[in-house]
Amino acid sequence: MWHIIKKSNIGRRLTNFGIKSEKDFFEEVFRPQRGLISQEEQERLKHATVAIPGLGGVGGTHLISLARSGVGRFKIAEFDVFEPRNISRQYGARVDTLGRPKGKVMLEEAFRINPFLQLEFYEEGITPENINAFLEGVDVVIDGIEFFALEARKLLYDTAREKGIPLITAAPLGFSASLLVFHPEESPSFEEYFAIKPDMSPMEKALLFALGLAPKPFFLKYLDLKSIDLKAGQGPASVIACYLCSALAAMEALRIILGKPGLKPVPHYLQIDLFLHKMHQGYLKKGNKSASQRLKFFYLKRKLKI
Repeated sequence: MWHIIKKSNIGRRLTNFGIKSEKDFFEEVFRPQRGLISQEEQERLKHATVAIPGLGGVGGTHLISLARSGVGRFKIAEFDVFEPRNISRQYGARVDTLGRPKGKVMLEEAFRINPFLQLEFYEEGITPENINAFLEGVDVVIDGIEFFALEARKLLYDTAREKGIPLITAAPLGFSASLLVFHPEESPSFEEYFAIKPDMSPMEKALLFALGLAPKPFFLKYLDLKSIDLKAGQGPASVIACYLCSALAAMEALRIILGKPGLKPVPHYLQIDLFLHKMHQGYLKKGNKSASQRLKFFYLKRKLKI
């Protein structure tokens, strides 16, 4: 594990603008948020810690969105490297970063925005051995794990629940995004909500996860099901949905950190589809165990030939 807590030097460019200290930086950079976020709330964001495991399609943008909002401390985990297929949607993926570790690239990106950030980086990703350290002292978790990595995801959700940490997941599906907030006391567990059993096939698990994320699958009206290969762990993705996810997740992270009203934890869910101009707020009391979800599961199993 490469573990880093870093404070960068200010640099000449900041001093050219009269910014000579960390205090100057926070006052000037985040001044445009006044009227939405008070000075006292901005200070709370500065001292808040957000954990983001996974820095791919949505995770990298989560990090950037919250750094630009004034969150001052992060724990990030990522073991993968950038590949050509990542350029279409992942923050930090460019021709000049191909082959480089996503975590190290995103560290650089974050420090270019705020040189006073405090960051811990787990270059091996999250594991049973480091999960407790990764979540220690964290105010909120935002799930950025790759869609099909369900074992790592269950480890994350279960440990966050044990530690009493709220967890946010925002999933890009077609040109839509779904938002779920797992509250450690008010929400069902990962297993209870998604109804994923150990003896299921990886494809069945992935399908149930998708159904729990988006109980109203608007995107099926325009998405070509032939483009989905659950066995190979592949499906279509768009930067449009990824950016929408990060906006939704960042808003809920600020709501939780600042104690703002309006939090609607799982089994509440929110879905927004930009292509169809649709929004739906729902309440799935029994999660994937409900009759409607079971019918969708068996229908899609046949359609996808699982």
